[in-house]
Amino acid sequence: METQEYIDGVLAKNRRMVAKTITLIESSLLSHQESAKDIVNALLPHAGKAVRIGITGVPGVGKSTYIESFGLQLVKQGHRVAVLAVDPSSSKSGGSIMGDKTRMERLSLEQNAFIRPSPSGGTLGGVARRTRETIVVCEAAGFDVIIVETVGVGQSETTVASMVDFFLVLMLAGAGDELQGIKKGVLELADAIAINKADGNNIANAKKAKMEYERALSLLTPFSKTWSPPVLTCSAVTMNGIDEIWQTILEHRKKIDATGELVEKRSQQSLDWMWALVEEGLIDRFYKNPGVKKSLPKIVKSVEEGKTGPTIAAHKLLYLHDLCFSESDYEG
Repeated sequence: METQEYIDGVLAKNRRMVAKTITLIESSLLSHQESAKDIVNALLPHAGKAVRIGITGVPGVGKSTYIESFGLQLVKQGHRVAVLAVDPSSSKSGGSIMGDKTRMERLSLEQNAFIRPSPSGGTLGGVARRTRETIVVCEAAGFDVIIVETVGVGQSETTVASMVDFFLVLMLAGAGDELQGIKKGVLELADAIAINKADGNNIANAKKAKMEYERALSLLTPFSKTWSPPVLTCSAVTMNGIDEIWQTILEHRKKIDATGELVEKRSQQSLDWMWALVEEGLIDRFYKNPGVKKSLPKIVKSVEEGKTGPTIAAHKLLYLHDLCFSESDYEG
């Protein structure tokens, strides 16, 4: 299929072509990567208008259930919603362990909703390797709300904050320690914290947790100059608090847009994207370099046998006399 066909299909809001384009972008084949770069570059001028929301949370918080309720509410209001659901990767197959379409059945049936499960592929940051490119494709296809669901709170989970406008952290109440081991860095980047499952007998616990998190946030320096993260409560089952979170997101958008912070944030996101691609390219070139290919097995064996220390081995690999990068080492 010609590159222009993908571009035209996405701009025509053809859901099948959107899915095929994302598949092409996620491919590791060199020929596909070349086409993907041209496609993304052509779609960039048509992207950037959507509200980008990153959602993370502790294990068992009910991210998928929340996102389905949230998405259904937005679709009902006339929005076109794309959910980029990043699943943990199987260490054997490299594919998704859990398919998010099976966890968001009602939302997946909506004409104005698009759900794309992608394996994280071992990528740090709780996002898939091509999440940024996928956001561009979905925005160019006319989706005005992009939701990035991450794998779950972890040490490098904060990467998602570098590609969205609003970072929502879902928490649980009544699960023992209210801070539940969540990393301070995640709280510092949060634009809002929502205590999920605030229903039935858990309402009192949710209110208590709300106060705990408000106290925790008061000790931290807000990430934004113009926004203080609120702590909200919600229930994905009863739908209570769902619209309040959306209104909070819109209020945040209005504020950072008025102060120019949104433009600054998007500019920084472009730079983060560039550097992520540079790092990825350097790693790729390293492993494809003839000198590395030749010396790597011997050096690895030496480290395994205890004959060479890891620091010396790493230095040898990085400073091999013939380790120089050229276009022949890496095409693309």
